[in-house]
Amino acid sequence: MNKIAIFLADGFEEIEGLTVVDIVRRAGIDIDTISINGRLEVNGSHGIQVKADKILADINKDEYTMLVLPGGKVGTENLEACDELIDMIGNFYGAGKYIAAICAAPSIFAHRGFLMGRKATSHPSFESHLEEGGATVTHSPVEIDSGIITGQGMGASIDFALTIVEICAGREEALKIAKAIVHHSPEFE
Repeated sequence: MNKIAIFLADGFEEIEGLTVVDIVRRAGIDIDTISINGRLEVNGSHGIQVKADKILADINKDEYTMLVLPGGKVGTENLEACDELIDMIGNFYGAGKYIAAICAAPSIFAHRGFLMGRKATSHPSFESHLEEGGATVTHSPVEIDSGIITGQGMGASIDFALTIVEICAGREEALKIAKAIVHHSPEFE
C-alpha cells in the first residue's frame, strides 16, 4: 500500500504543495502533510497558512513509501536546514524508495549527490545547483530517473502530481484524474 509524506516548511510554495495533496487524494492514495516546524500551522510563501496533518517529530517514518518536497525558495532553505528530514530523505534514497521534489527543492537532492549522472529538472533559477550536482538538466516539466521525480515549478504542479499518481496507482488512474479535472497536457492525454 502506497503512503506518501509531503513536507511543509514556512515559505513553501502553496500551489506546488497543495496541488500534489489534492490530486493524490482524488486518486485515493494516502498522503500526509507533515510540518517540519514543530507546530501544525505552516505559513506559505504567499501568506496562506495551512494546517498540516502531522508534525515531523510525531511520524512513523517506516509507514511511508514516497517523500515529496514542494519548492519555494525560503521553504526549500527551511527544508534543507532540517537535519531529521535530510536524514529521512537520505535513508529513502539509499533504500531505493521514491523521492520527489519540485521547483527549488530538487537542489536539496543535488547538494547530496543524488542527481549525479541522472536527468532532472527544476526552476530555471536553480538549474545551476543541479548541474553542479552532476545532473543533466532537461528543462522538462517533470523528470523521472531511477526513483527520483523532479518538477520544474508551479506551472508543472499538475503534471508533477499526476506523475506521482501514475507511479502509485498506474497510468489509467492518472489519465482518469487528468480527464476529471479537465487537464490538457501531452503527457496525460
